[in-house]
Amino acid sequence: MAVNFAQWGNDLYTGRRSYNIVGRRRMWFTIAGVLVLVAAVLLFKPGLQAGIEFRGGSEFTVSNVSSTEQQPAIDAVTEVAPDEVPRVTTVGSSSIRIQTAELSNDQVEQVRTALEDAYDVTEDDVASSFIGPTWGADVSKKAGTSLVVFLVLLAVVMTIYFRNWRMAAAAIIALFHDIAVTVGVYAAVGWEVTPATVIGFLTILGYSVYDTVVVFDKVRENTIAVTEQSKATYEERANLAVNQTLVRSINTSVVALLPVAAILFIGAFVLGAGTLRDIALALFVGMFVGAFSSVFLATPLEVAFRLREKSIQEHTAKVLAARSATVGATGDVTTADAVRMTGQIRPGSHQGTSAQPRRKGR
Repeated sequence: MAVNFAQWGNDLYTGRRSYNIVGRRRMWFTIAGVLVLVAAVLLFKPGLQAGIEFRGGSEFTVSNVSSTEQQPAIDAVTEVAPDEVPRVTTVGSSSIRIQTAELSNDQVEQVRTALEDAYDVTEDDVASSFIGPTWGADVSKKAGTSLVVFLVLLAVVMTIYFRNWRMAAAAIIALFHDIAVTVGVYAAVGWEVTPATVIGFLTILGYSVYDTVVVFDKVRENTIAVTEQSKATYEERANLAVNQTLVRSINTSVVALLPVAAILFIGAFVLGAGTLRDIALALFVGMFVGAFSSVFLATPLEVAFRLREKSIQEHTAKVLAARSATVGATGDVTTADAVRMTGQIRPGSHQGTSAQPRRKGR
């Protein structure tokens, strides 16, 4: 299996095997658009569940409980504040966390006493605290500022490095796609958005950009002076770059997702709600979606932008016309024809160079 995978990767890099990823960009754009649309709908219904750090309120933690059933906690709160709908979660195997809206000092003491009786614990086992919404608002503001600064710096650096604003634009669009889908998944799951979640959202930006830059670097390498040759179009050279970096993208994604998946499993099913679970879900979804966008969205977008340029359009028409003339005059089928028609490059070719022509009937 390892040998076959290695051979597959080698075939992709040398061009013996190729997938017409860029040529099917409309399909990828449609898939990405649908994902973003679904995510937008989920943001309205059911919407994101803001954690107590953002909405403010009172929080109680009951430790050393013999049973983690949530109903006794709900009853203890509603007994003191009938109109209150508490959020109760299990933390680890012997703790319960209860979050409510802001309660008065008297109500806090009454709830503490009720929780002691409900779970048969001592006074020291019940901790209470009040968290104001100002802190969460400050975190949100700083996160928004960080995002804007990051995107501006990203656009400037990528434009300077690649000498091409189109790559910067494609990378930023891919980033928005990754964030939108990740936030949509969070809304669908219904987990609370905490500061750890926000950190996870910001972290996936760096991962997605890193993978995209690697692919773009290969695209730039393959398309240098592309208009000075007549064997392959810009689209074909860019598609070859995506295929050459496909195995690397898969390996990087798998290596990154496995430990995050382990953290997510431990955080969600072993330790219960907490920082590990919140950040792991954002990282897992973001990395998975980022791997998709760097291969199937970023480069196809960049190619779509480049194909609007007059010089690229003229070069593409020139290459295709030359192929049609060659096939019509001699009946030969060249490697470039195979690339255009099937998205594959035949053995013995590399980065769009032609193999020996094959005569019909042979």
